Amino acid sequence: MIKITFPDGKVVTHNEGVTGLEIAESISPRLAKEALGISVDGETRDLTRPINTDAQVKIFTWDDEEGKKVMWHSSAHLMAEALQELYPGIKFGIGPPVANGYYYDVDLGDHEITAAELLMIEKMMVDLARKNEKYVRTKVAKAEAVKYFTEKGDEYKLELIEGLNPGEITFYTQGNFTDLCRGPHLPDTSYIKAIKLTNIAGAYWRGDEKNKQLTRIYGITFPKQKMLDEYLVLLEEAKKRDHRKLGKELELFTFSDKVGAGLPLWLPNGTIIRDQLEQFLRKEQKKRGYVPVITPHIGKKDLYVTSGHYEKYGKDSFQPITTPDSKEEYLLKPMNCPHHCEIYKSKARSYRDLPVRIAEFGTVYRYEQSGELNGLTRVRGFTVDDSHIFCRADQVKEEFLNVIDLVTLVFTKLGFSEFTAQISLRDPENKTKYIGSDENWAKAESAIVEAAAEKGLKTITELGEAAFYGPKLDFMVKDVLGRSWQLGTIQVDYNLPERFELEYTGADNQKHRPVMIHRAPFGSMERFMGILIEQCAGEFPLWLAPEQVMVIPVAEKYINYAQNVCNVLNNSEIRTSLDDRNEKIGKKIREAELKKVPYMVIVGEKEETEERISVRKHKEGDLGAFEVSLFIEHLKKEIESI
Repeated sequence: MIKITFPDGKVVTHNEGVTGLEIAESISPRLAKEALGISVDGETRDLTRPINTDAQVKIFTWDDEEGKKVMWHSSAHLMAEALQELYPGIKFGIGPPVANGYYYDVDLGDHEITAAELLMIEKMMVDLARKNEKYVRTKVAKAEAVKYFTEKGDEYKLELIEGLNPGEITFYTQGNFTDLCRGPHLPDTSYIKAIKLTNIAGAYWRGDEKNKQLTRIYGITFPKQKMLDEYLVLLEEAKKRDHRKLGKELELFTFSDKVGAGLPLWLPNGTIIRDQLEQFLRKEQKKRGYVPVITPHIGKKDLYVTSGHYEKYGKDSFQPITTPDSKEEYLLKPMNCPHHCEIYKSKARSYRDLPVRIAEFGTVYRYEQSGELNGLTRVRGFTVDDSHIFCRADQVKEEFLNVIDLVTLVFTKLGFSEFTAQISLRDPENKTKYIGSDENWAKAESAIVEAAAEKGLKTITELGEAAFYGPKLDFMVKDVLGRSWQLGTIQVDYNLPERFELEYTGADNQKHRPVMIHRAPFGSMERFMGILIEQCAGEFPLWLAPEQVMVIPVAEKYINYAQNVCNVLNNSEIRTSLDDRNEKIGKKIREAELKKVPYMVIVGEKEETEERISVRKHKEGDLGAFEVSLFIEHLKKEIESI
C-alpha cells in the first residue's frame, strides 16, 4: 500500500501502481469524468500512469490551467495525426500548448496550406477523436529513437533527440501517429469534443531566421461544444477590440518600414494617453519618495558584460555599435538597471540614506524575431516604467509591500480588477541559467513569498520563471475577455549589487551591500497600451481620452460661440476640439461617436442666447443643458472619482 496526500492535507491509502484515474474514481464518478491530468509530487503526469510510491497529488480538471495544457497538448498530437493522414511525407517540428490552445510547426515541402484546408483538417480531427484512440506512453532507448525518425526522414525530430540524454526519451502513440514527447496527455481522444483551427502562420525552425521557415497551424479544443461556441463569440469580440485595428482607426500609433519593424511611432492621440499614464505614475511615485533620473539609450558593452545581460541576452540584442575608436563598443541598452547601478554608485551612501528609490521611463531595445512581432504587444523598442530601490536587508520586506500597494493601485485605476500574483522562482534542477549564490537566492525567494502572503494575494508558484539575477512577483491580469496578461512585476536582487560592487556605510562604520528591488507596475508602456486599448475597446476613461470633448455648432453662424466655449474648456485643462466643418449636425454627431469622444457639446441659437450648452455623452445620448462652469465641474468630478 502507498499513501496519497491531497492538497488539503488529507491522506488516503491505495495499492501500489494506482493510477490518477483510479484515484479520481475513488473520490467521485463526476471527478473521474472531468479529470484531465494529475500532479504527482509537483510533476504533471498522465492519468493512466501508475503511481508506485507515497506521493502528494492534485487532480487537474478544465478549471485548472494545467488541465487545459494537457487537453491542448493532446489536441496538438491529434492535429498532427490528421495532418499525417492528409499530407503523406509531412515532417513535424514541435507542437506545444500555448495560452489559448496549441500549435504545431510542420514542414509540408512545397505545399502551402490554405485557410480553406483548415476545415478539412478539422473534420479529420473530429473523425479521429471519435475513435477513442488511447494515448500510449513508451520509454525508448536513444538509438531506437534515432532509428525510428531516421527511417521516417524527419530531421527535425532527430535534431531534438540530439539534445536529449539516454534514459529520458519517451514516445507517445495514438492511432497511427507516434511522436517524440515527454507528455503528459489525456487517457484517450474521446475527451476532445469540440475543435477549431484558428490560424496559419510562418515560423522559423527553433526561432532562428537562418533555419527553414515552417508552417505553424494554431488550434483550440474544448471538452464541450458549448464552450467552443462561447469562445468563438469572444473571438469575434476580440477582433473588434484588436489594438492594431483600433490604433489605426483612432490615430493612436503607426509603424513605418523605413523606420523599422517593431519600432512604433506614437501619433498625437496615443502620445496624450501615454503622457497621462506617465503623469499619473510620476505623481504617485513622488508621494512615495522616488526620485526621477534619465539615462542614455546606449551604453558600453562592458557595462552589460558586468551586469550579465550580455551573456544572457546578447543573442537577442541588437549587435554592438562600433565607433571610429576601434577599442570602443556600445550596445543599445536592453535594460535600465545597469545604468541605475552606476547612478547609485555616483556618490558615497550611508545606511541613513537608504532606501534610495530611482525611477525612469527608460526606453530599451531587444532584437525580437520578425515573426514574433505583434503590434504593440511585441516590439523591438519599448519604454519601461522602471524603478530600482536600493535598500538595507532589513528594509526589503517593507519596500516590497509598498511596491505591491503601488501595483494594485495602478490596476484599480485602470479597471483591471481580477489578477493573480505569480511567484516566479529559480529552477532548482537547472541553476546554470542564473547568477548568484544559493544563499542570496534563498533570502530573495523568502522575502517575496512572505510579502505576497502578508498582502493576502491570490498566488501561483512557477519554478524556472525567475529572472536570471533574482526571483520575481509577476502580476497576471485578466481582461474583460477573460484573457490573461503578464503586466506589473517586482523582483528582489542580491546579485547585481555584488556585480557592480555597490556599497553603503553601515551603523557599524563598515561597508555593506545594498539589496536591489526592480519594479515596473505598467511593465512595457507599449505592451500595456496595447492591452489597455483592447480592455477599453478604444473607449478610454475620461481622464485618459485624448479628446475629452467635441464642440459642435449646429450651423456656421454659431461657430464663434462654439469657439469661445472650446477656449474656456481648454483653458480649464479639458482636452477639447471644435468641429467647424460645413456638414450636417447628424453626421458630425455620428463621427464623434465613431471616434469614441466621451462628450459632445452642441451649440445653436438657444444655447448662445442663454449662454449655455447642450451636452451629449458617448453611447448615452442627451444629458440636457448646462452652464459651461457647471459642465466643467461635472467633468472634473468624473476625472477625480476614478
